[in-house]
Amino acid sequence: MSKRRPKKAVPKTDVAGRLRKALAKRRKDELIDILVELAGEDRAALRRLAARIELEASPEDLAAATRVAIADATDFDERDINRNFDYDYEAYDEVKRNLGRLIDQGELRSAMELSLELMKQGSYQVEMSDEGLMTQDIEECLAVVLQAIKKSMLPPAEVVAWCAAMSKTDRVGCIYERELGALRKHFESLRPQ
Repeated sequence: MSKRRPKKAVPKTDVAGRLRKALAKRRKDELIDILVELAGEDRAALRRLAARIELEASPEDLAAATRVAIADATDFDERDINRNFDYDYEAYDEVKRNLGRLIDQGELRSAMELSLELMKQGSYQVEMSDEGLMTQDIEECLAVVLQAIKKSMLPPAEVVAWCAAMSKTDRVGCIYERELGALRKHFESLRPQ
């Protein structure tokens, strides 16, 4: 019987500590340049920075950033169809955050339009996955918009049409189905007879 050899002892290094020490020696403008450069090269890094530092953005910039986040969130490798593939949770968080910011800026219709895009691409992602684990992330994004619509003064016909478009766009027929149906029913009752 062969004897087991002891595992090699690998010394642990404190990279984060060394990095903190090195960064502490830099000037503020150098640190800003480093962060901006990293964010420009890596959308995930930009997303994490944006989550921690509320960046000012016009509605147009927010809408554009949300479209990119939707694309990132719903992206998957087609070779992984019918599997539980990885997806970008942080991108879904950015979609949710940006939809809320658009609504806060009075851009509910823009958020509704982006929700249609999210439903189209997100339901395709759900359809192509094994268990549709991202469904909850999609619904959390849509909840922000539905809550705003409930409180809005939008014409009932517009809300009913949006709900119908959302249901039609849902490729799996089950994403936020009850909530959209209830919203549609509520606004249908408000329509003039």
